[in-house]
Amino acid sequence: MAWYRANCRQLPWRGDIPVYRVWVSEVMLQQTQVKTVIPYYHKFMATWPDLKDLAAADLETVLKAWEGLGYYARARNLHKAAGIVVRDMGGIIPDDYKGFKNLPGVGDYIASAVLSIAGAKPHAVVDGNVKRVLARLLCVDTPVNHSAAHNAYKAIAASLLYEKDPGTYNQAIMELGALVCTPKRPDCDACPLVRECCACEQQATALFPKRTEKKKVPTVHIAAGIVRKNGKVLITRRKLDGLLGGLWEFPGGKVESKESPEQACIREIREETGIETGNLQFLTRVFHAYTHFKIEMDVFFCDYLSGRVTLNGPIDHKWVRVDELHRFPFPRANLKFMELIRV
Repeated sequence: MAWYRANCRQLPWRGDIPVYRVWVSEVMLQQTQVKTVIPYYHKFMATWPDLKDLAAADLETVLKAWEGLGYYARARNLHKAAGIVVRDMGGIIPDDYKGFKNLPGVGDYIASAVLSIAGAKPHAVVDGNVKRVLARLLCVDTPVNHSAAHNAYKAIAASLLYEKDPGTYNQAIMELGALVCTPKRPDCDACPLVRECCACEQQATALFPKRTEKKKVPTVHIAAGIVRKNGKVLITRRKLDGLLGGLWEFPGGKVESKESPEQACIREIREETGIETGNLQFLTRVFHAYTHFKIEMDVFFCDYLSGRVTLNGPIDHKWVRVDELHRFPFPRANLKFMELIRV
């Protein structure tokens, strides 16, 4: 903790700030690097400075502000939880673990981090940084990506927690993992725990934390169409739940076996929207990685030929001008070719 006070980064969500702001920061920091989060956090706080503002916001506007951060379920759940707190709890965020954890999107990490940092409640946090520090400090054999890892590391973290100031302690161990006990080339000479570190004593820091071998991530071939009609293009909105829920996109889908990307594009647009397209022109190929799979997306300009939009899958559609596209929240894969679109 002394090391933390002397060496911690000055971040906008640290210090004596309301629990709501700590909550937003911790949601954004899940699966996302600090340097990426900072500008999003500033913009989010400027737009919705307190919980009531966020609860009153339109979901699509929230998703637009989140655009590019990824893992959009975080934004949907945060918005939903804000509504519940304002509507059912008098606008007061629960200060007990069970009550807070019952809110949408609040798991053990979020509950422990927010309540300890903003409420001084004695809950130990376990994230990737904490697991790495503890694995090296104690030569823990449990692989960090094993199904039993969270409970195992949670028990260790809880046994070490400084309950008189749990918020500072939790931030200190996370910061140590972020700045010193890094995945590669840890700076052991700068570590305040070097004399107690099992892995350092055994010159085995590279062997910890242990991991089970991951399965190869599959690649899915996608075809998407920018359908043009009377100077406008067609966009569709995904269902509110599931991957990329609530975002807008250009219609398309998976290229099936023995099917060309052009054929897949026409078929997918027909199946999703009921319209016929033709005169395809290749625009670009986009590569993008998600957590459990990768995509390679062939993007085509298409001319509208016939039919009336009848949705099968998407929950909404719009014909919009190219200069209006920036108003809608899109997945990052679509953003990668947005600047190439011309009607």
